[in-house]
Amino acid sequence: MVVGVLAGAAGLPARGVALALLDRLPLVSAHSGLTSSQEGLLFQLRVPRVLLAALVGGLLAMAGAGYQGVFRNPLADPYLLGAAAGAGLTVTLVVVFLGGDAGVAAVPVAAFAGAVGGVFLAYALGSAAGRGGGTSTLVLAGVAVTSFLTAIQTFVQQLKVDELQRIYSWILGDVGGGWEQLAMVAPYAAVSTVVMLLHGRLLDVLSVGDEEATGLGVHATRVRFVVLLAASLATAAAVAVSGLIAFVGIVVPHVVRRLAGWSYRIVLPLSFLGGAAFLVLADTVARTVLAPAELPIGVVTAFVGAPFFVTVLRMSRRVDA
Repeated sequence: MVVGVLAGAAGLPARGVALALLDRLPLVSAHSGLTSSQEGLLFQLRVPRVLLAALVGGLLAMAGAGYQGVFRNPLADPYLLGAAAGAGLTVTLVVVFLGGDAGVAAVPVAAFAGAVGGVFLAYALGSAAGRGGGTSTLVLAGVAVTSFLTAIQTFVQQLKVDELQRIYSWILGDVGGGWEQLAMVAPYAAVSTVVMLLHGRLLDVLSVGDEEATGLGVHATRVRFVVLLAASLATAAAVAVSGLIAFVGIVVPHVVRRLAGWSYRIVLPLSFLGGAAFLVLADTVARTVLAPAELPIGVVTAFVGAPFFVTVLRMSRRVDA
């Protein structure tokens, strides 16, 4: 986060930034020496952007760890159950049919509603087809829902080609929102984070199998549903303010497991911290590598995540063999 605050197209002195941040603390007075434009850049652009990137990255990584625990599948990520496809469809609809300022203002709400709706559609389909929503059935239902919603999104895009640039810029991800976006996502982030952290021990029990978990007094279906709900809420909140940023939910939990073990009581909180660090650094690269122009943050995470996904897939095949 320190690197993210200091780095950018316009340089800021490290000492001045530190003093300016100290000056904002209660009962502390410090003269930073920053100009008014530098303070505006720091507190209206850099600080909220870094905080939003950290929050979005933490939510996506923790949700990924939760999905992997529920499905006992190392390839599961926050977009597995149609969250990304649902959000992409609803954002496309509001941009195409509302347009103008109304369409821009409705994007976060539409993304949130679409992400939650996509997840519940996949869960309902998987539960109806698999008597209680077994993990493999839910995964297949998520793939089917994602394909269907993506097809509708592509069709809608062709109805208004001149809006494709705005749609694709959102799809590729952006954490350039301000304090308003942080305030909007904070309550959902707090609820989903607390619920998931409280279920870390129960996810450890689920990892031994549903029958064994039931024998230990754990209601496997209920735990799975609650964790799915919390992970989907975290994903929807992140997507609503940042667009679609892939691979965070795969890369970070795997690195955490390699370093800290497989217990979800440890994996979940460390995934949140690791995801925050990962996305802040990815955003810093996106802002600086082509400065003063910016890369979409989703491009940076894809450069890291795509090779990592292939590595995880090869490791999974070796384990299965």
